[in-house]
Amino acid sequence: MTTSKNKATTDQCAATCSQFVDVKGSRMHYREVGHGDPILFLHGMPVSSYLWRNVLGASSSLGRCIAPDFIGMGQSDQPDIPYRVFDHIDYITAFIEALDLQNITLVMHGWGSVPGFEYARLHANNISRLVFFESHIRPILDPAMLSLPVQQLSAMLSDPDASQKAVVDQNYMIRKVLPSCVVGSLDESVMKEYAKPFQTKKSRQVLWQYLQDLPLGRGKNDVVNLIATYSDWLQNTSIPKLMLYAMPGFMTTMDTVQWAGEHL
Repeated sequence: MTTSKNKATTDQCAATCSQFVDVKGSRMHYREVGHGDPILFLHGMPVSSYLWRNVLGASSSLGRCIAPDFIGMGQSDQPDIPYRVFDHIDYITAFIEALDLQNITLVMHGWGSVPGFEYARLHANNISRLVFFESHIRPILDPAMLSLPVQQLSAMLSDPDASQKAVVDQNYMIRKVLPSCVVGSLDESVMKEYAKPFQTKKSRQVLWQYLQDLPLGRGKNDVVNLIATYSDWLQNTSIPKLMLYAMPGFMTTMDTVQWAGEHL
């Protein structure tokens, strides 16, 4: 979910703190404000660091707030890679290393939680706290575990040819899915910002691959196994965790909230 209003008075960060860093031969864009220990904000799909534009300003007194655009998204480069979730893990790991971030508070939204949680599992000594919203905290092994909006998305994907045409040719994720994730409406200027990276069919490959990797309860695969592995770790690590949820949520069901309360 994102805000329904674009308040220019609180959007100063977008104009003043955009930076780039070389990561694995490509440039990754990020927004930064504040000083101190890093607070790393990871966005979900199909958005970008623009999601955090007002949150960064509001959090600037708490530490060095950094919000990258995942590779292929926002203002980051769009190299010729598969854009599997494992690629995003590699790039965000290299991004953290490039900025030499230590003692990180991770704030994760949606699909950004998958690279975030896996990084935290593999580099637990570099993580101070975990904050997550609409995140993937347990493997989805049955379609009944999905929220209603994701069940509807899953139904759309049941016809691969039609769904690929919708996502790649017709930009379905930006035109249809993104507005449905918001309570209220998105200003035209906000929609234009989110649409900028996806002006061509090739640029939408990152969105199509996300949908291929998204667990929909259709059996185990490498992504389900990945989530299962870090989910086990989450249930045992002593790193402080803060789970946020909303009603209605797009991804998180109340059953997932209850499971988190019992297991995390």
